[in-house]
Amino acid sequence: MPVTSDSPNIEAPGAAARAVTIVAHDIGPVGGMERQLSALIRGLLERGWEVTTIARRCELPPHPLLRRIRVVGPRRPFVLAYPWFFALGSIAVSRHRRGLLHTTGAIVLNHADVSTVHYCHHAARTRGDARRAGSRSLLKRVNATVAVWMKLLGETLVYDARRTRYIVCSSAGVADELRATLAVGPDRLAVIPNGVDTAAFEPDAALRSSARGRFGIGEQDFVALFLASDWERKGLRFAIEGVAAVPDCRLLVVGRGDTARYRVLAERAGAGDRVVFAGPTKELASYYSAADAFVLPTEYDSAPLALYEAAASYLPLVATRMNGAEGVLLDGVSGWLVEREGAAIGDRLRELKADEAGRREMGRRARQAALSFDWSAIVDAYAELYTRLAPGSVHRVRAPRPGT
Repeated sequence: MPVTSDSPNIEAPGAAARAVTIVAHDIGPVGGMERQLSALIRGLLERGWEVTTIARRCELPPHPLLRRIRVVGPRRPFVLAYPWFFALGSIAVSRHRRGLLHTTGAIVLNHADVSTVHYCHHAARTRGDARRAGSRSLLKRVNATVAVWMKLLGETLVYDARRTRYIVCSSAGVADELRATLAVGPDRLAVIPNGVDTAAFEPDAALRSSARGRFGIGEQDFVALFLASDWERKGLRFAIEGVAAVPDCRLLVVGRGDTARYRVLAERAGAGDRVVFAGPTKELASYYSAADAFVLPTEYDSAPLALYEAAASYLPLVATRMNGAEGVLLDGVSGWLVEREGAAIGDRLRELKADEAGRREMGRRARQAALSFDWSAIVDAYAELYTRLAPGSVHRVRAPRPGT
């Protein structure tokens, strides 16, 4: 069966006043959006909300108030996986929805109360992101072209006011993009940024030593951390070039990508023995503890979760200008804004490596900025929005903006 349930039955009253159905491709401990949803759902359950998830994968522990509906289907290629989930996910929502409907992006056709948008594909097309040369074979280029048009069509259909009642953006920049490219009115928009578990990302000396030991990194080595997938867009090449320009600087790469290709790039840059590919992991805290700085020369992003986690881990930030970064990355205060080029990244890493006291002060200020994005406030903002959108609510909907 393409749609299955592995959760205990929850008796369905006529209308659950504190119930929400959350739809996403994946919910779990790996990936920024996946982890954001996991934290949101855990917070809602703790506050007594009944949550139904509809997803391909939901890696949350059982809970009396949690019901998991699985949509069985492929994850790749996108041109197959996206319409497959769009169709079967829409059917699953019509059959299993309870309470408000909250979707993550343009992924089902049902009438939704809330949709969280992390990335506006119409704005990406305007910027020219779709023309990136990350796909080399003809088949991959065709897949990428068709995928872009599918995403654009999905946004046009789903974000229409007749289909989605309210849109939550992960940053003010994304809200601006939706207004500019899809004419979404300000009365339908809220900005609720990602949050961070500030307790989970406290530096830990034992974790630092253990993680460094696994990869043969010395205690005195200066380590820059790159934590992301989609390495082409996130700028791993520029991070490698930056590290290559700094003697005795090492780069720890955490995430999923074309490792073979980037090993070759590291060798050509003269840093083959200084770039460590750790792969994807659920145990992120040890890698933040192992690092001395965080690098993210992304082409585009909207409030990337890793940036907040790095800041919470007392790491100075070296990153390109992006949506949502302004809350934690203050240029010259908690880190450095850089151009997307290896030389600029290398210059800042060299400064941080040479000035340990300055590096620690930047890390302290990054931590202070991250404290404004504690998950408790983020979950409260979503719960307040749900309450205002609930049937029979007499409250006027307003746009909550925690962390701003």
